Amino acid sequence: MRVLELAGLAPGPFAGMMLADHGAQVLRVDRVSTVLREGDAPRASVLDRGKRTIGLDLKSPAGVAAFKELARGADVVIEVFRPGVAERLGIGPDDLHAVNDRLVYGRITGWGQEGPLASAAGHDIDYIALSGTLSLLGRAGERPTPPINILGDFAGGGLMLAYGVLLALLERERTGKGRVIDAAMLDGAATLFAMFYPGLQSGAWGPRGTNLLDTGAPMYDTYETADGGHVAVGALEPRFWAEMTDRMGLADLPDRDDPANWPELRRRLAEAFRSKTRAEWEEIFAGSDACVMPVLSVAEAAEHPHNKARGTFLRVGGVVQPAPAPRLSGVPVPDLSPATRLTDPAELASWGIPEDTAAALRASGVLA
Repeated sequence: MRVLELAGLAPGPFAGMMLADHGAQVLRVDRVSTVLREGDAPRASVLDRGKRTIGLDLKSPAGVAAFKELARGADVVIEVFRPGVAERLGIGPDDLHAVNDRLVYGRITGWGQEGPLASAAGHDIDYIALSGTLSLLGRAGERPTPPINILGDFAGGGLMLAYGVLLALLERERTGKGRVIDAAMLDGAATLFAMFYPGLQSGAWGPRGTNLLDTGAPMYDTYETADGGHVAVGALEPRFWAEMTDRMGLADLPDRDDPANWPELRRRLAEAFRSKTRAEWEEIFAGSDACVMPVLSVAEAAEHPHNKARGTFLRVGGVVQPAPAPRLSGVPVPDLSPATRLTDPAELASWGIPEDTAAALRASGVLA
């Protein structure tokens, strides 16, 4: 599959990375000035691994014509502008479907392609706020806590766009026609919390920080250790809880099924975990089903024996980063080298821009 990715902030490049990680040929189209400034040095961004890059002036008729030629032979376009911008440039869905009706046109925005806020500025924190999901995140009695920009940008945005692209490609096998995908981070963030809507409306799920999975329960939380480290406790089921408390040497604990006892249980657990270092607790729980794990730094995670055995992390261009996921049985990991500038005339010609056209575009400053 050939993917044209219009350069933008994190969600679009993440979708392109997900496709490139599994073998798609992704050509990243950036501003001419940016490409000339960066030169031929490989891009260090993990989100750009496995891609090639060109610069193209999409505000010039020649640049738009060149982009249409690229789209003529592409399978997917990833577009990252606010609603209406691509149409004003002349590279909107109708413009590109006129030259390639099989093209899957993936659009990613914060608010979606229509609605009162469609053209408004925003960031991850704004999208998850309006989706209602941010209100559920945080400890009891404290302000809502945004989980960096994971929920809106990456899970609700980039990953949903990649999923939409695959749906459209699958449909194209039946219809022969491409489809436009409207991936809104607002919609995606709301979808990610589908499990909790019945409980929220029935009252079974209470205010943030008071429930089983949001740090309200002592059996699902983090605790500090003697050396200032932390452990993550997920001993939800009774047998896991029993194994954890047995290995900790805790007895005569109050009934954990009564939320009124949770403060005392949390106090007992916190006191116990502070009595030993993180490494000591890791040894105590090794090989058990207690569901207690050390909270590792990113650097430590890359060196953990389980992660090393699975190859969960790898090094590309000197940067440690996560390996492609999910894994497909029998399919090797593709080339994940950092994004490099596409300068080979023959390779660019294979994308639809002949060598003489490319030379003229470069001479006029339209292509880099």
